[in-house]
Amino acid sequence: MWCASASLASFPCTPRTPRTTDDRSTHMRIGILGTGAMATALGGAWVRAGHDVLVGGRDAAAASRTARLTGASGHGGLAEAAAHGEVVLTAVPADAAPPLAKELAGPLAGRTVIDCTVPMAPGADGPALTTGGTSVARLVADAAPGAHVAKAFGLCHDSIWTLDRPAFEGAPLAVPFCTDRPEAAAHLTELVTSMGCTPLPCGGLARAALLEATAVFAVGVWWSGAETRFAFPSPALAPGAVDD
Repeated sequence: MWCASASLASFPCTPRTPRTTDDRSTHMRIGILGTGAMATALGGAWVRAGHDVLVGGRDAAAASRTARLTGASGHGGLAEAAAHGEVVLTAVPADAAPPLAKELAGPLAGRTVIDCTVPMAPGADGPALTTGGTSVARLVADAAPGAHVAKAFGLCHDSIWTLDRPAFEGAPLAVPFCTDRPEAAAHLTELVTSMGCTPLPCGGLARAALLEATAVFAVGVWWSGAETRFAFPSPALAPGAVDD
């Protein structure tokens, strides 16, 4: 989660209902580590897409509340969420993610672990990265070497994930991800597609730092009152453009 401005009180307090028409071939079991805005928003999106979600936290009351807000099938401790299914989301503060991965390295082994964190702190010229050149995703992978780590879902504000099948200017939202593991890439592709979005593979985990830096850059632009989308038009939109 890169922004805490969205209040949990803004989320519906009734369980989410999965779609009756689902374009997925498989429903996944997903454990969520964390109980904040990003955990709530993504958990709700995955429940709507028909997945079995379990929320885990150190605070049982917070985990229960987040499970209720998302419509998750249950809640429990962090170890329970880590062992719940094929996919685990780390939705905790960026500096807490690697130590948590080390703590849960056993149950995380063999599972796809999605790191959505953005390592960001206020700086003199706006938001700044705090990782010193590496990525949180790489640190998580080093802390839990048996896990299949991927970086994804950190570019958008948590409010975007409360939208059902988000699309903008007539196109489904693209979700970039980075991973070295084919198993994780397959899970991300299925998961993103089930949300009505477009999977966007962006290379191996070595490129995860680029996604984190892009998120921090975008936050700074938004905080200044501008729009990042106006800075990245497709070259194909230029008259006479050719595919090079």
